[in-house]
Amino acid sequence: MKDTYRHQGKRQQLVKTVKKKGITDEKVLAAIGKIPRHLFMDSSFEDHAYQDKAFPIAADQTISQPYTVAFQTELLEVKKGEKVLEIGTGSGYQTAVLCELGAKVYSIERQRELYKKTKSFLSKIGYRPKHLSFGDGYKGLPEYAPFDKIIVTAGAPEVPKELLGQLKVGGRMVIPVGTEVQTMTLFIRKSAKEFDRKEYGAFRFVPLLGDKN
Repeated sequence: MKDTYRHQGKRQQLVKTVKKKGITDEKVLAAIGKIPRHLFMDSSFEDHAYQDKAFPIAADQTISQPYTVAFQTELLEVKKGEKVLEIGTGSGYQTAVLCELGAKVYSIERQRELYKKTKSFLSKIGYRPKHLSFGDGYKGLPEYAPFDKIIVTAGAPEVPKELLGQLKVGGRMVIPVGTEVQTMTLFIRKSAKEFDRKEYGAFRFVPLLGDKN
């Protein structure tokens, strides 16, 4: 598959859609407008790539709805050069958005099939995260901590303490919390033991699974 003028036009329509839904961060909108989302999906879904919807990918996972990606990323307030931990590499689309914002991305994926596929694919289309890891997202990447920002792209029934512990003081973590339906939750680390917690409405994510396979 290639990236054509037709795809680029559809991306600009997608940018308008997420803007109408309330996304205001120009850098996030620019990333959504630049990244060829259709390349991250099975070719049979190509015609739907620029609809504001989630779609299935390998290993019973999904590529998130663009609005959700934009919403989480906007809450994160990523600055160029920051170390960002992503839990759930998935298709690599969110990873690419973080790379576009100039983040040093450390990403972890528990599905071996997805990890291998996405690792080779991202480098092919010019995105080079600092570190891609195959492992258990609940544990994070303590050997690379602390992180300026942490983003969790699957629904966690509860907030993993290990992840909060890997956040710098002043850092932000965005995580969907809940079982059937998740509440988008932002944690801001105020001190070694103190966190601010804010909630931002209901979303639906695939579950954050422990261990790896």
